[in-house]
Amino acid sequence: MLNAKDQAPVTLKYCDKGPYTRKVKMKISLMLDYSGGFKKAAHNVANLEKAGLDMVWVAEAYGLDSPSQMGYIAALTETVEIGAAIIPIFTRTPTLIAMTAAGLDTLTDGRFHLGLGASGPQVIEGFHGVAYTNPLARTREIIEICRTVWKREAPLTHEGQNYTIPLPAGEGTGLGRALKIIAHPVRSAIPIWVASLGEKNVAMTAEVADGWLPILFIPERAHDVWGASLAAGAAKRSAQLGELMISAGGLLAIGEGDEVTDLRNLQRSMIALYVGGMGAKGKNFYNELAIRYGFEKEAAIIQDLYLAGKKREAEAAVPEEFIELTTLCGPKSYVADRIAAFKQAGVTHLEIHPVALGEQTVASVIGTLREMV
Repeated sequence: MLNAKDQAPVTLKYCDKGPYTRKVKMKISLMLDYSGGFKKAAHNVANLEKAGLDMVWVAEAYGLDSPSQMGYIAALTETVEIGAAIIPIFTRTPTLIAMTAAGLDTLTDGRFHLGLGASGPQVIEGFHGVAYTNPLARTREIIEICRTVWKREAPLTHEGQNYTIPLPAGEGTGLGRALKIIAHPVRSAIPIWVASLGEKNVAMTAEVADGWLPILFIPERAHDVWGASLAAGAAKRSAQLGELMISAGGLLAIGEGDEVTDLRNLQRSMIALYVGGMGAKGKNFYNELAIRYGFEKEAAIIQDLYLAGKKREAEAAVPEEFIELTTLCGPKSYVADRIAAFKQAGVTHLEIHPVALGEQTVASVIGTLREMV
């Protein structure tokens, strides 16, 4: 069993002025699991809000759309923050993204967080029929457009590599004109998070976003993988944005014995899916991440097995170390060490997937965690 105190320092260094430290309380967040039915999951969020949950993330892949779900959760809750994780940038126009965010921020009385991400070519081209081009530049432009829309300082105009608003002369009917959003957003600056993994994308995130949504985050190795990119982005970051928020964590179980540590294996299928099956040979962001973490040989084996249809064998090939470093399962003291490692790595929102054991409930697990953080 790993102990955070025995690890090398994991503090992410974003600039030459010194290590990146947190002066605020770490928040507790979770990704909404609606495998048992969305309405039931939404009502569970309302109960977990009372137990100390600070934030819930709602995903959108190629299943249910996330805005309608987040609106439903907004009606059931009062204090929990609600985040999109993520809205794929290719599936909506920049102004629709801005309008949707403003609408959800209105419904939640200022509790909404806009998470953006590029998804991948398999989903965007295969399901949406949209060319997967210039994801990095598009994300930057969408962030700029959204912030302009929310401020309502002037009619929206934008001239970029990917978006020109209004359409220029010679395109369309020629009748388009610059407009301002009719509604008055609750906030003129809604927090924007970006899901990014690549070096250039992470640097862009650290430069212009309010928060960062990494996946399969290993705090002990985060500096080696992302430190340079985060520092490069932070060097260009506006002081008005404040410190970059980071949401990361993993499967959480608090208790004694092998029963608890064995729960880490629930992470196997997810790691195998992402490292092995999300994408193709040479075009899998998560496989590249595993390699950068130092699991080069294992990443190749997992991918070969998964793409050959041998999913169980791919899961078995996931290293135990990879699983433990991306989870928080064990006695209370061990979990506290793991929390400390994530906090040292700059994580502001501990994103958990809680498992209740014995007489525990998910609410009681979150209550215990609330005391620990």
